[in-house]
Amino acid sequence: MIQNRTFWGKYLTNTQLDLSIASYTKVPLTWGEDSYIPEFNKLYFIMEGEGFVRVNDKTYYPKPGELYLLPSGTVQAYGTISGNTFGKYWCHFTSKLNDSQLFDLIKTPVFLKTHNQEQLKSKFEQLIFYSEKEDISSGFRVHAILLDFIAEFIEKSGTVNLNTRTVPSYDKMDDIVQYIEENLDAPLCVDDLASIANFHPNYFISVFKKYTGLSPIQFINRQRMERAKHLLITTDYSVSTIAESLGFDLSYFSRMFRVHIGFSPTNYRDMVSMSALSKYGE
Repeated sequence: MIQNRTFWGKYLTNTQLDLSIASYTKVPLTWGEDSYIPEFNKLYFIMEGEGFVRVNDKTYYPKPGELYLLPSGTVQAYGTISGNTFGKYWCHFTSKLNDSQLFDLIKTPVFLKTHNQEQLKSKFEQLIFYSEKEDISSGFRVHAILLDFIAEFIEKSGTVNLNTRTVPSYDKMDDIVQYIEENLDAPLCVDDLASIANFHPNYFISVFKKYTGLSPIQFINRQRMERAKHLLITTDYSVSTIAESLGFDLSYFSRMFRVHIGFSPTNYRDMVSMSALSKYGE
């Protein structure tokens, strides 16, 4: 189970999404397939009718207003059960994160009951519209809508099972990230981190950058700046005390904070404090 949810929550948004098709269909009586494993994810938004879908060993009977997410790599089946067939918005898309599938790492429910069908219908119509356009901006629109659908499943499913154990490299990176978080006030070097993962230092750097997008040192410095931001906002510690707690001398800390955040530590604290006062009218 992932420990550092803040980091992995940000990292998972780097998922590469590729929409292959989006449409609305009133399915025919012949609609159906049994026990196959698709290499793409499917979204079904049921508008009318009845039928069934099966994911692994569980069968569902979707109702109008329900949104289904059928992940790639699962054993699936679907079909009709009467002449009152489904009318549904649907799409097929892939979601890869490096060498893994997103839904191997995130376990979401198979379906959600929606409370605003018109809003969801509008999203699908936009998805269809932008998927058929060829201008550059449409690709961004498509990705935004797909990410919005995924976020809906994550937000409305309660506790989402985030599982890195299925991919050993993710599991090791999770341990490393956790170790870094717990030791931001200590000297951290690549050789020590590599030994924790049982990797050669050069290989460790390559794997770490692949899974975080940053070198180990860049990542450590970014996490220290995030910790500094938190301390500046939530405590009355002096800037020099915060710098010392993160292993920096004051001048180097101030320069690094400005490079990463765009403000000096003092200006950042003042800006956030003024924003909070304005928000609450104090």
